Amino acid sequence: MELFFQLTLAGLAIGSIYACVALAVVMIYQATDHFNFAQGEMAMFSTFIAFTFLTFGAPVWLAAVGAIAISFVAGLIIERVVIKPVENAPILNQIIVFIGMLMILNNMAGWIWEFTIKPFPSLFPSDWGVQSELIGPHHMGVIGLTLIVLFAIFLFFRFTRVGLAMRAAAANPDSARLVGVSVSWMLALGWGLAAGVGAIGGILVAPIVYLDPNMMSGVLLYAFAGALLGGVSSPFGAVMGGMIVGVLENWIGHPALSELLGFKMNELKLTFALMVIVIVLLFKPAGLFGRVVVKRV
Repeated sequence: MELFFQLTLAGLAIGSIYACVALAVVMIYQATDHFNFAQGEMAMFSTFIAFTFLTFGAPVWLAAVGAIAISFVAGLIIERVVIKPVENAPILNQIIVFIGMLMILNNMAGWIWEFTIKPFPSLFPSDWGVQSELIGPHHMGVIGLTLIVLFAIFLFFRFTRVGLAMRAAAANPDSARLVGVSVSWMLALGWGLAAGVGAIGGILVAPIVYLDPNMMSGVLLYAFAGALLGGVSSPFGAVMGGMIVGVLENWIGHPALSELLGFKMNELKLTFALMVIVIVLLFKPAGLFGRVVVKRV
């Protein structure tokens, strides 16, 4: 039973990171009706910015806050400069833009910081006063910080005028324009917020997977699986889906299951994420918490 709780808590920790990235993916999906394939690379680039601040002697928390702030501004600029000119273009054009952003950010990061693996410090020191035999300090901090961030985002969208305007712009742009909402700028703010949330996920996962330009490739796949499992029409669903995928992934990767089945399940963890995506798309495309959208044709 102790092993079960240990695996579950560790899965919730990594699932919290997937939840942050999945939430960022869903926020942009609701604004554009497309998945941002460059979301992971944006988070990776933001983490490298935090790493640069660290090399100049900044404390880790200050480096993280600075990187998140820069990511927010960069998200605004990307929406204004890259996404807005193609918002009415054919779907294939927009997908190519997302893939192009992925390749550009990945290669720029390798060019600037090189493709060597670098250690990244945890935001949570090992002696910060909270100890548990079931979970490490970093994983415990990840769960706590993620819950705080997600709750703050919930309050922002539920009780602030800007948050309500952003929800209206994403849900029904035409009606939002009729009541005086600047849909264009609300979508830009959504990109900035998604970039900031994604940066948090990158900074939290870097101490676990180490820092390199390809560190978010697997994380983004799990985040996509979580977003689809929870429902791309539901931010709450994306968060829950990310948590569920994190727990299931941790259970599957444990050596005890490999011994029971007779082969290494740890090597099939990415395959598991792909299986989740395929099964959800086949049997429940709206996800566990999403709503079914009916369109007249």
